Amino acid sequence: MDDSLYDEFGNYLGPEVEEDDDDFEEQHEETRMETQSEEEDENEPEHVNESALMLIDDIPPNQIVLHEDKKYYPSAEEVYGPEVETLVQEEDTQPLSEPIVAPIKVRKFHVSEKNLPETRFSKEFMMDMMNFPELTRNVAIVGHLHHGKTSFVDTLVSETHNIPINVDQPERYTDTHILERERGVSIKSMPMTMVMQDLNGKSYLLNVIDTPGHTNFIDEVVAATRLCDGVAIVVDVIEGVMVNTEQIIKHCIREKLGMTLIINKVDRLMLELKLPPTDAYFKLRHTIEEVNTVIRNTPGGEDIRLSPELGNVCFASSQTGWCFTLKSFARLYAESYAEIDPEEFGKRLWGDVFYNPAKGTFHRKPQGEGSKRAFIHFILEPLYKLYTQIIGEDTKELKRTLRTLDIRLKEKEFGLNVKVLLRLVLSQFFGPPAAFVDMVVEHIASPIANAAQKVAQIYTGPMDTEVAQAMQRCDPDGPLMIQIVKLYNDEDATAFDAFGRVMSGSIKAGQMVRVLGEGYSIDDEEDMTMQKVSNVWVYESRYRMEVDGVPAGAWVLLGGVDSSIIKTATIVNQKSREDSYIFRPLRFPTAATLKVAIEPVNPSELPKMLDGLRKINKSYPIVTTKVEESGEHILLGTGELYLDCVLHDLRRMYAEIELKVADPVVRFCETVVETSALKCFAETPNKKNKLTFIAEPLEKGFAEDIETGEINIRWPVKELSKYLQNKYQWDVLASRSIWAFGPDDMGPNVLMDDTLPSEVDKKLLFSVKDSIKQGFQWGTREGPLCDEPIRNVKFKILDAVLANEPIYRGGGQIIPTARRVCYSSFLTATPRLMEPVYYVEIQAPADCVSAVYAVLQRRRGHVTQDLPKPGSPLYTVKAYIPVIDSCGFETDLRTHTQGQAFCQQIFDHWQIVPGDPLDASIVLRPLEPSPAQHLARDFMVKTRRRKGLSEDVSINKYFDDPMLLALAQSDVLGGVYGSGV
Repeated sequence: MDDSLYDEFGNYLGPEVEEDDDDFEEQHEETRMETQSEEEDENEPEHVNESALMLIDDIPPNQIVLHEDKKYYPSAEEVYGPEVETLVQEEDTQPLSEPIVAPIKVRKFHVSEKNLPETRFSKEFMMDMMNFPELTRNVAIVGHLHHGKTSFVDTLVSETHNIPINVDQPERYTDTHILERERGVSIKSMPMTMVMQDLNGKSYLLNVIDTPGHTNFIDEVVAATRLCDGVAIVVDVIEGVMVNTEQIIKHCIREKLGMTLIINKVDRLMLELKLPPTDAYFKLRHTIEEVNTVIRNTPGGEDIRLSPELGNVCFASSQTGWCFTLKSFARLYAESYAEIDPEEFGKRLWGDVFYNPAKGTFHRKPQGEGSKRAFIHFILEPLYKLYTQIIGEDTKELKRTLRTLDIRLKEKEFGLNVKVLLRLVLSQFFGPPAAFVDMVVEHIASPIANAAQKVAQIYTGPMDTEVAQAMQRCDPDGPLMIQIVKLYNDEDATAFDAFGRVMSGSIKAGQMVRVLGEGYSIDDEEDMTMQKVSNVWVYESRYRMEVDGVPAGAWVLLGGVDSSIIKTATIVNQKSREDSYIFRPLRFPTAATLKVAIEPVNPSELPKMLDGLRKINKSYPIVTTKVEESGEHILLGTGELYLDCVLHDLRRMYAEIELKVADPVVRFCETVVETSALKCFAETPNKKNKLTFIAEPLEKGFAEDIETGEINIRWPVKELSKYLQNKYQWDVLASRSIWAFGPDDMGPNVLMDDTLPSEVDKKLLFSVKDSIKQGFQWGTREGPLCDEPIRNVKFKILDAVLANEPIYRGGGQIIPTARRVCYSSFLTATPRLMEPVYYVEIQAPADCVSAVYAVLQRRRGHVTQDLPKPGSPLYTVKAYIPVIDSCGFETDLRTHTQGQAFCQQIFDHWQIVPGDPLDASIVLRPLEPSPAQHLARDFMVKTRRRKGLSEDVSINKYFDDPMLLALAQSDVLGGVYGSGV
C-alpha cells in the first residue's frame, strides 16, 4: 500500500479525478472503502473511549494523538490538563441560568482610583511636610446631615487634585462606599491628606477627615475626632443648629478640641428665601449666636466664642465652591485699593459697625439714612449684585461687570448653564479656599502644640514616663506609640487595614510591633499580639499612597496588623524598656439600643455568617454582636438606618449570604426604685460563708457621670471622696468605701462596703474583695428580670461571715454567691424595667405641625417644644419617643405630611417603663396592645420568651431556704410577690 496516497489522518487521497468521470468515481469509492476496512481490522484499539468518540467533532485535528501509526482519541485529562475529571450524569444538576464555567467574579464595593491621580503637589513634597509637625493641622469636618460637609471637602479636593467639576452631580470624593453613592448620605469617616496654602501663600499639610452627619453615625464622628486637634463645624445657614450639631459641639468641648465654624449655603438666602441684604445679615448673625449659645451652655465651653471678627468663622457655598473670612474679603479690597490695611479693615466688617459713604468713616451708631452696617455695605451687597448679574442680566452687562473685577471668561462659557457659570465666575472672584486654610492654621493647634493636652486626654498611663514625655514632645525619634481608631476594608472586602495617628516615634514598612487591644493592661497581657507591618500608606479616600514610613503627628494606614484588633488598639515597639499602657477606648454620646436577631436562610452557611459578624464588628465602631442563651445571634445598633447599612454589608460584602432578620426590638435595663425591704443574705454552697447585701437607687445623675467619665473608679480615694462629698453630699465614710462600678469600670452601678470593723473582720473581707467584685459585675451585666443589664443601683455589703481557711472562701464559692445575693437584694427593692428613649427633632411647615402631633401621640411620644425657625418658613418640633415605638416612625411621619416633614432621632436617656414587671395578675392577651400600666410586664415576659427563659422570675433560684423563711416572716413575700412570682 502506497503511504503517499494517504494523509496524516489515514484518509485516501488518490489521483485527481475529473468531475465528469463517473466510472472512475465508483471505482475510487470501492477502493477507499476496502482500504478503510482493512485498516480498521489491523489498527482497531483494544478499548474505545466512547465519550471521547462522541466529542470528536469538538476536538481540533491537531489535538488527535497519533502513536506508532495508530490513531486514538485522547481523554479529557490529556486535552485539558491534569486533574480534569469527566463526569457522566443522568440529569442536569445545574440550572440553565448558571454558566458551566463561571466567569471570574470581581468583588468591588468601593469607588477607588487604580492609579495615583495627578495632584498639584508631589508625593515627595508631601512626605517632607510630614517631618514638620508645626506645619501640619489635623482637622475633622463635622456637622448635621446635608449641611454640606462632603461638598466642602470636594472644594478642597478640587483645589489639590485635577478633578473635573460637575455642578449638577457633585463628585462627593470622600463618599466611596457603594451605599453612600446610592443613598447620597455619608456613612463612613474618610480622610484626605492635602498640601494647601494660606492667604500668604505658605504651604501647610492638612489632614482632613470628612464625617457623616446622620445622628445614627455619630460613632464615626467620635472615632474621627479622636485623631484630630480641632474641628470645623459646618452649619447650614437656613436650618441653623440641629440636633446632631448640638451633640457634636458638646462632644468636642468634652474632648477639649479647638473649634472653628463654617456658615455654609449662604447663597440660599438670596436664591431660595430671597431675603434682602439686611435680613440676610441678621439671619447669619442669628445662626452664629445659636452655635455660641450651645457652646456657652455646655460645661467647659464658657470661655469659647466663635465670631467672624475673631477670625474663627468662615462663610461658604460648597455648591458653587467659594468661601471667605472677613480677613480674606478685606484682602480683595486691599488688592484694588493700596491704602487699605486688610487686618484693620477686616475687624470693622462685622457687628454694629456702620459705614458712612459720604464721609468714608466707620461709626458705632447709624449716621443717617444712607448709613449701613459695614458687613452689608462691603460684602453682602456686592455679593448680591454679582449673583443678580450672573443670573438675571444680559451677557453684555455681565461682561462689563466682570471686566471691572478683572475676571476673564471665554466667549463660549457665557452660554453655559447658570449653575456652571456661577461656579466659574465666583471661583475666580474668591480664588482658592485659602481663607479656610488660614482660619484653621490660626485657630487649630498643630500636633506638636496640642500634644501635651491630647496625651493627657486620651492616654491611660502615667505622665512621668519616657513614653509619655516623648508623646508630649511629638518626638519622631521617641518610642513608637500609635493609636488605632478605625479599620477600613480593602477593595474586595476580604481584609482590613488599621487607620490611626502616630503619637510618637516613626512607623516603617516591615517593622515588627506589638498590638495592644482594649482589654490589655500591665496585669493582664492576654489581649496583645506581635505583628509585622506589611504596608504603610497615606490614606486618600479613593486611593492609597504607599510610603516608606510616617513620623509622629501624622495619620497613617497600616497593613498586616488588623487580625487582633476589634475596635481600637495601641501599637508600640516590639521591645520596650517601660511598661506599656493603652489609649482610652472610644466613648460615645449615644448608645446602641436597637437590636435585631439574625440567622442564615441556609443553616449550613452559619460559619460564613459568623465570619461576617466578626468583620462587621471591625467595620462599625459602636455596633455590638452577641449570642443569647437561646442561641440567637443579636446585632445592636443606634437606629434603623444604621442597622440597615450593617445588614447590607453583612449580606453583600462580608458574608455574601441571604439572612433571615427578626423584627427589631430594643435593649432594656433593670433598676430599683426603693431600698431593699430587708437585709438579703446568701450562703456559699459549702455553708461556710455568708454575704448580706441591700440594694437602693443611685442619686440622680450619678450613672451619667460614671458613663461620661466625670467620675473614674481609678482615681485616688481622696479625690473620688472629695468629688462625691461636693456634688452628691455623701458622708466621708461612704465616699471612701466604693469598691467597684459595674458591669465594668464605667458601668452605671456601684458596689460599696458598708460593714463595720467591729462586726466584720476587714482583713478577711478584703481577701475576697476581687471575688465579690466579680460576682457583682456578673450580676449587673445580666439582671434577674430578663437578663438585661442592671442600671442606676447601689449595692451595699452590710455583713460578711467568712471562713478562716482560704480553701473554703475561694472564687468558686464567693463569686456565684455574691451574684445571687445581688439578685435577691435587687428583687426586694421594688424592681422596675427601663427602656431607651429617643430625642426627636422634626422640621416641617406650619400647616403640618398638627399631623406631627398626631403621629407622635400614636407612638407614646410627647412634644416638649415647637417653635418657628427664624428666617425660614419652617417649624421645629422637639419631642421624645420610646425607641421600641420608633421603628417606622419616619416613614409614618412623611406619609402623614406628604413628605414635608423631616426628622432626626438620637438616643437621649433611659426611662422607667410604667407598671410592675412582677405583677403576675396581669393577663397578656395575644395580638392585643397592652395598656400603659401593663407594659412593663408585657416587655419582660416577651423578652424572657424570646431569650428562651422561663415565663416568670423564679425566686427559688436566688433565695436560700433561710432567706425564704425570713421573707415570709417579714410579709415581704406575701406583699410583693403574692401574685405568684
